[in-house]
Amino acid sequence: MWFKIKSFLAFLIKSTNQHGVHSPFIFSLVTQCFYSKTNLQKKELVNRIRHWLYHNNKAIQIQDFGKGSKVFKSNRRKVSAIAKVAGISKKKSLLLIRLIEYFSFNTILEIGTSVGLGTSCMSIGNPKALITTLEGCKNTAHEATLIFKKFNLNNIKCVVGEFNNTLPKVLTHSFDLIYFDGNHQKKETLNYFKQCLPFFHNNSIAIFDDINWSKEMQEAWSEIKNFPEVTITIDTYFWGIVFFRKEQVKQHFVIRL
Repeated sequence: MWFKIKSFLAFLIKSTNQHGVHSPFIFSLVTQCFYSKTNLQKKELVNRIRHWLYHNNKAIQIQDFGKGSKVFKSNRRKVSAIAKVAGISKKKSLLLIRLIEYFSFNTILEIGTSVGLGTSCMSIGNPKALITTLEGCKNTAHEATLIFKKFNLNNIKCVVGEFNNTLPKVLTHSFDLIYFDGNHQKKETLNYFKQCLPFFHNNSIAIFDDINWSKEMQEAWSEIKNFPEVTITIDTYFWGIVFFRKEQVKQHFVIRL
């Protein structure tokens, strides 16, 4: 608890809004995407999916390959509880939809499906995008695929298995967006990023979820920012966003949303 409080206070001290941004590229992103409104129909659809998940009291057995949960004491969990605790928040879900619209992402990789709420947002953001999502736990993946079918999200391919086995198999072409949300440990996060580096192009972005979840995730984020391939980063406290635009001077932004 104290770690989260201290990290958030440190973020507030360093952060700014659009008025403190002097990069035209980032200023446009902040004003036209971060601070804009989400399409009402898309907002209503993700709210329906969230409502359905929040009322799904089916209990499933979880196989957790990551750091583990700070909340759950048992690996037998209700789908509703997983969605509420581990699922993407309302704020992040709408921002993710807007980001995918803003950049017109067509090829997307998600590392960590969970029950599919974040994946659904990606599909809603661009129903024509080709989305590949990786999930380690077969029971969780099954619940996610039920969501995709129920709400006609037909552009998602879910690959089940440990990331060390599945990630190399799906890295066969470049991706516009890679969303890292499957393992909140420093070593694994950096390892996945290194594997993905050859599959980013100049206009790709990477999103790292929960960069302030723990001290080791903060350390991972600090190292990611220093990779020579990385030119621009944005710290939103909950997300770390990475750009690879060679035409940009290396800059790091801390922005309140």
